[in-house]
Amino acid sequence: MSVDIATVKRVARLSRIAVSEEELERMTGELNGILGFVEQLSEVDVSGVEPMTSVTPITMRKREDVVTDGDKAADIVANAPNSDQNFFLVPKVVE
Repeated sequence: MSVDIATVKRVARLSRIAVSEEELERMTGELNGILGFVEQLSEVDVSGVEPMTSVTPITMRKREDVVTDGDKAADIVANAPNSDQNFFLVPKVVE
C-alpha cells in the first residue's frame, strides 16, 4: 500500500494535526516507510510461537478468584434514611 499526499492530508485532518505544505512530502515518505515495515512483519512465520506478556519469562501475579459474600449489608444501609431487612426503601414516585 502506498500513501500519497492526499491521504496524508486526510489523515492529518482526521487527527486534528496541522501539517504545512513542506511537511507533506516528508510525512508521505515516513508513512510509506512505516507501512513497508508492517508489510515486512506480516511476512514473518509466527506459527508455533507462544504469545508472551514480557520479553523475560515471568509469572503473572494474580489474586485468587474467590466469591465472597462481603457480609456488609448492614454497614451499607446504616446511613440510609429508610431501610428494611438490609434493603433501601425509597418513596414511590408516580407522575
